[in-house]
Amino acid sequence: MEMTTTDFSKFGYREREMAEELLKASREQGFPEDFWDSKTTIMMNMGSGNVFFTNEDYQVAMMNGDKLESFYTCPICGHEGFAEDMKHNEDDTECQEYLRDIGIID
Repeated sequence: MEMTTTDFSKFGYREREMAEELLKASREQGFPEDFWDSKTTIMMNMGSGNVFFTNEDYQVAMMNGDKLESFYTCPICGHEGFAEDMKHNEDDTECQEYLRDIGIID
């Protein structure tokens, strides 16, 4: 089963509205500083219903309230979230190294 799609025929009214919000935010706010605008597309996770930007490097940007922000996935443990959600696994040095690399912690 497909987990994600860029096929707008599979987007419902809610998801199309979310895509519209993303486009408006990208126009008004620009992309997050750490999101590379290269082969950027709008995608939907068909399991969660989340709609987001992604690029050729699999980075993700999505709405966090009224702000377009990067959404991270820890490659070590799979933890996901916006910057404020990413402090996790304080005992795991690999996770901590990842968080330092993306600028979440010093």
